[in-house]
Amino acid sequence: MQFVAACSRGFIVLVAELAAADMTALYSTLSGLDLPRDRSRKVETERPCGQKWQVLLAKNLTQIGIAGYVLVVNAAKIQKSRRSASATVRERIARGGQRLWKHSDFADLPSGAVAQALSRFAKEGILQRVAKGVYYHSEPTSFGPSIPSSDAVAAETFNAPVHPSGLSAANVLGLSTQNPRRGEFATHAAAAPRALRNALVHTGRPLTRTELTTEEGAILEFLRQRGVYSDLPPDATAERLRRLLADDERFRRLVRAAQSEPPRVRAMLGALGEELHKSPKLLGQLRHGLNPLSRFDFGRLESLRYAREWQAK
Repeated sequence: MQFVAACSRGFIVLVAELAAADMTALYSTLSGLDLPRDRSRKVETERPCGQKWQVLLAKNLTQIGIAGYVLVVNAAKIQKSRRSASATVRERIARGGQRLWKHSDFADLPSGAVAQALSRFAKEGILQRVAKGVYYHSEPTSFGPSIPSSDAVAAETFNAPVHPSGLSAANVLGLSTQNPRRGEFATHAAAAPRALRNALVHTGRPLTRTELTTEEGAILEFLRQRGVYSDLPPDATAERLRRLLADDERFRRLVRAAQSEPPRVRAMLGALGEELHKSPKLLGQLRHGLNPLSRFDFGRLESLRYAREWQAK
């Protein structure tokens, strides 16, 4: 199998001669180009040799067949996509304050562009690489730049999902500037990982959290603990949570994961979603199963606009 790439008049032409067994390699190559994955039309042409080729327009790229192909991609769009992803990564890092970052925290962006951005930011000193695939963004303090706790770094490198809890969760979410002396985490594993033997680890959390990002897992932990670790006033705490939940896809993932959480977590998430005018279908999923006679302690979130409608005490 051979890949031949050339750039001409603003277009990248990728020629591949391959069999069905080589599909994975081709998909990998396409992934590296950060192409859009929209639906597309295919244009077939006959080559002088009599072999059939396909010209796939990147803006309409779909499935690849099993013969030989010519792929035409607008190079300007690729570069724009990379710049856009890099700018988004930079903006989120700056907005996130002091915290650890992984590739999975940018799952909605092209993976290749994210990897390049994180590596470049580490070289520029914006981030500090603290483990394979794990980066830390520090902030100045009166004692110098902040540093990550060894427990937090270990949690990010553990195979089973480990999410921040307690003060560690509030710190990740930008609700506290305090760095706990002893890290606190939560995992669905039955036992705490040995790498976190010096940290407080809550085990047996729901398996539905498996696909959540660090921030998303921290949101559920923060709600589970009724927001008691926030340094901000109640109104500012609620506003920060609304910003974190504004993305519809993130809210959808949290609703799905919250089905196995305590009822008070679903109630608080529903009250926040009501303020954000989220889909009635998603809000209905959160309300389903709540005992109408129950009342829940919302803690520092008791002042939410729709707290009473969601059965706050």
